[in-house]
Amino acid sequence: MKYSIVSISYCLLLIENASAFQVARPSHLHLLPQTTPTTPSSSTTTPSTTRYTSPLFMGRAAAVREKTKSKTDGKKAKTNAIFGKRIIMAVKQGGPDPDSNRALGDIIKQAKTNNVPVDNITRAIKRASEASTADFSESTFEAYGFGGASLVINVLTDNDNRANADVRSAVGKNNAKMAESGSVLFMYEHVGKLEVPIVLDEEQLMDAAIDADVEDFELVVGGDGEDEEEEGSVVYVEIKDTSAMAEAIKSLGCDESSVKMNLVYKTKAPVEVTEEEFEKNMVVIDALEELDDVDSVVHNMSN
Repeated sequence: MKYSIVSISYCLLLIENASAFQVARPSHLHLLPQTTPTTPSSSTTTPSTTRYTSPLFMGRAAAVREKTKSKTDGKKAKTNAIFGKRIIMAVKQGGPDPDSNRALGDIIKQAKTNNVPVDNITRAIKRASEASTADFSESTFEAYGFGGASLVINVLTDNDNRANADVRSAVGKNNAKMAESGSVLFMYEHVGKLEVPIVLDEEQLMDAAIDADVEDFELVVGGDGEDEEEEGSVVYVEIKDTSAMAEAIKSLGCDESSVKMNLVYKTKAPVEVTEEEFEKNMVVIDALEELDDVDSVVHNMSN
């Protein structure tokens, strides 16, 4: 009987003092808001709360960076693929020696100025000699956009039927319209385009061009309508003078790797469209540029 009374008393003591014991919470719960219990009183008090930042907000910046990187990587991959096709086509037409095959030599120069890895260039030349490698051909499509805009769509493909169907589908699904051959292209000229990330002095460039036997050129400072916010220069020349002008630009102190060289269609009749029309046209252009067979898309919008 004595032991029973002692046991009951001991249990009551434990229950009464239970608040003296605290259970440690896991560390990962420390991010949660902490509240302090308060007892009712006659005076009015403002309860204090602890704020914390959700990991979701921290992840948004990373998501934006990842999206930008993905887009840049996609552009690089497309550029590498385009020049791979061009090299294969040039090798099949004139052989693998860039010294005797002038077309191949020019394409290799363009590839290097567009940062195509040397390994990619070497593999493309080797692939062109394999019997299983398909033949590529170039073709041009023309289309009408919104607000009087026109599009020139350059295609490089090993399957003309597939390319034709894909281009027409991309244009039609986005409410643009295919144009008859020659109805748009006469408003453009085929020229050489050289881009450098610095501002070129016109008089210095003119002297260098004369020394390089370049008869005429057009200098655009501050971008060409696509990257107007970037500081740089764009030079347009006749196709036959493209390589010579590249050498002239290098003589002004530009590093060879910084001079991008391409052959493009340049509009002779630019048009200004509304913001809404511009956005609609860009949807069409984006859809076309996503196609594997599309080399490039040129437009005549001035804004």
